[in-house]
Amino acid sequence: MKKLKSGLRTSMDLGVTIPSLIFILGVCLFSAFLPEATEAALTTIKEFVFINLNWVYVWAITIFVLFLGFLTLSKYGNIKLGPNDSQPEHSFFSWVAMLFAAGMGIGLMYFSVAEPMTHYTSDAFSESDYQIRAKNAQLYTFFHYGIHAWAIYGLVGLALAYFAFRYKLPLSLRSCLYPLLKDKMTGKWGTMIDVFALCSTFFGITTTLGFGVVQINSGLEKLGILPETSFFYQALLVSLMVSLSIISAISGVDKGIKLLSNINIIAAIILMVFVLSFGPTNYLIGAFTDGIGNYVNNFFALTFDTHIYDEQTLPWFYNWTILYWAWWISWAPFVGLFIAKISRGRTIREFIAAVLLLPTFFIFIWMTVFGNSAIWTDVHIADGALGALVSDPDSMMFEFLNYLPLSELSSALAIIIVIIFFVTSADSGILVMNTISTKNAKYSPKWQTIFWGVLLALLALMLLNAGGLQSLQIMTLITALPFSIIMVLFTVSLMKALVIDQNYYDSKFSVSTIPWSGEFWKDRLKKMVNFNSQSAIKEYLDTHVEPAFGELKAEFEANGIVATIRQYDNPPKVEITIAHDAVDDFVYGVKCHRKLVAEYFMQESNLPDVENAKTYYPKTYFGDGRDGYDVKYFTKNELISDVLKHYDRFLEIVSKEDNELFLSNGEED
Repeated sequence: MKKLKSGLRTSMDLGVTIPSLIFILGVCLFSAFLPEATEAALTTIKEFVFINLNWVYVWAITIFVLFLGFLTLSKYGNIKLGPNDSQPEHSFFSWVAMLFAAGMGIGLMYFSVAEPMTHYTSDAFSESDYQIRAKNAQLYTFFHYGIHAWAIYGLVGLALAYFAFRYKLPLSLRSCLYPLLKDKMTGKWGTMIDVFALCSTFFGITTTLGFGVVQINSGLEKLGILPETSFFYQALLVSLMVSLSIISAISGVDKGIKLLSNINIIAAIILMVFVLSFGPTNYLIGAFTDGIGNYVNNFFALTFDTHIYDEQTLPWFYNWTILYWAWWISWAPFVGLFIAKISRGRTIREFIAAVLLLPTFFIFIWMTVFGNSAIWTDVHIADGALGALVSDPDSMMFEFLNYLPLSELSSALAIIIVIIFFVTSADSGILVMNTISTKNAKYSPKWQTIFWGVLLALLALMLLNAGGLQSLQIMTLITALPFSIIMVLFTVSLMKALVIDQNYYDSKFSVSTIPWSGEFWKDRLKKMVNFNSQSAIKEYLDTHVEPAFGELKAEFEANGIVATIRQYDNPPKVEITIAHDAVDDFVYGVKCHRKLVAEYFMQESNLPDVENAKTYYPKTYFGDGRDGYDVKYFTKNELISDVLKHYDRFLEIVSKEDNELFLSNGEED
């Protein structure tokens, strides 16, 4: 805990916090005071990225989906996010509720009617049959909010949780690259990654909350609670809800955030059941069933589709699919870190299955109930009135609810859900920003939590008043491009670590220890704590291996078997061979093998002394190419016994008729 000049104690890392604040304030001030110029410049950059580099997003997200699918089905799925005996900290329901609230939040309410209706009325899908347009609208809504979106969050959350809880590294994005960066993760590269994560989190939450408060204001106006939608009322709403978010964040994950998430998921289910019951129920059940099948059938086609052969849909593709991929990627540092924070003790398979499938399944039901209901209502009841409102997404949800019974009650419930989503997004965001800025310090003063909440509210209101939210949103989308590359590196880093992890826990006792008794324990301990030179291994070959092979050769020949012993100098090795005509020769050899010792091992005071990074040991090799093993602890008689075990194996194999083709030496008669 450091002490600032003002006397305040802080756990913030100034190397991360100060550059982040400079960049955040700079972008926000430009967006607020020069909104049109800033938006124009950033829009030009965004259009270039989306049009010319959209394939980066497509391939990156494809890699994330395939990688997580592979881990789920592989042996690595059993690895825990923490020590092997760790247990989950939260109940399954609370865990899913929290990751769901952080992952989608306000967007789920904002776009549940607006997006399907927009796709339905879009010129990109101008089929005359409304049923085909409705089916396409549902399919692309599923695509944008389904497995691909959650794979982005899941990858970052998995990498963070794995390296933080399994490797005991800081809960920081820099830790996700530890196998690639090693000690450099504590240097400037690691700091740059944390600065990027902090800025990306701040921008993503600021813009989402700015747009969210507009929807809340619109809903309260529809209900007659507020007289108008204006900046004054939006400022009051932001002040109230950010205050609630700060209180929730200070209370911690186990209290405020968990409680609000649980309440919200229950409230959302109640609203959804209400719409399902009073809407076109049979149509919705059929539409959901058909939609799932349509999504599964088109999964890979959608994954790789760049619309390059259909120029009519290209603008739609850039403004919806690519924008969504960029938006989810820009939110990934925040959502991933929060998901990781609440996922200690889960297995990798459990984590991926829950993060990818459960929210996706719920969202599919949600989007079907609201989106398909709105389209059906627009066609059969509203006579196109809802479709005409696609340019006003803030009020579409409430206009749709007006066509159902108890519209005021359902609208009030919708507003409550949006407000709680607002608070849960903000409080988890505040918690994450404090975590990043402190490099996951265990203890932080409460004023830091308040600081991030107040800054969030002030800048959101400043941009909302000046019309600069759009610029900030575009900036967020642009930063997603470099982070998508970083996320691809996460997959490489995580895979490398998982292979090491699996090998570590799969490592069994050395073969050389199998015949041990207590008879030679002092000699074996002396060998164990000494790392040998090449000359020492050469001496072992001369004093143990060659005499053992000599005795074997004599005994083989006494039993009518001709054996040959060969010695080599570079590298030093000795082998005994029994030649055959019809099958490959039996070969058992021991050679001097080199290995490198880890740097940290050399520096550890309470480990055996190692003066050189290179050490040598006697390793077996065989005529059939199998991997050998260290035999430095073997006595002469144990070596003889080991050769005979392999010779017995050899005789067992060559005596089987089924192995004839495999064992033939290929020589012609």
